[in-house]
Amino acid sequence: MNKKEITVKISKDAGITALQAEKAFSSLIEGIKASLKKGKRVTFSGFGSFEVNTSKARKGRNPKTGDVIHIPKKKRMKFIPSKIFKDSL
Repeated sequence: MNKKEITVKISKDAGITALQAEKAFSSLIEGIKASLKKGKRVTFSGFGSFEVNTSKARKGRNPKTGDVIHIPKKKRMKFIPSKIFKDSL
């Protein structure tokens, strides 16, 4: 399902125009991004949670040459599905 299909479904289910549904969906996504940038966890009951984890800096190897390289720390987004959501699949 892509953004267009989601906004069409929202507009039909909520009885609003496609433009209003697109604005609402965009606002939701921007709100999630803003919260994650601040380091906050975003939770939707019955669906799951989004959170940002930071991986530690570490040493790795270049597979071609075998040279040791430095891998810097990195922020990663994680989604944790709720038990209700997992059980529904």
